[in-house]
Amino acid sequence: MSVRQKKQELLEAMHRARAMEPSSFVPNKLLDTLIQRMQLKNDAELCRVLEVQPPIISKIRHRKLNVGATILLRMHEKSNIPIRELKELTAEARTEPPPPTHH
Repeated sequence: MSVRQKKQELLEAMHRARAMEPSSFVPNKLLDTLIQRMQLKNDAELCRVLEVQPPIISKIRHRKLNVGATILLRMHEKSNIPIRELKELTAEARTEPPPPTHH
């Protein structure tokens, strides 16, 4: 099997795995709530306050990275929003219907 074939097979496996994820997981509500409550302007300011690189927030917003324990703890420490509430925001985001897709 060539390198190109292996790469294609890996990409297909990743797409299958993503298709099995709950498609309703949209972390925007969590991130937008943080921005609002902390009176920030945008994701860039959120990155500075949370002391994370911009690609981290971008990947979370675009569902390429889950909200892990470390970032959740940092969100709590910087915002003083209880971890339970942050987790509920994440759970609410998971139960919302997915946004309509326009092809």
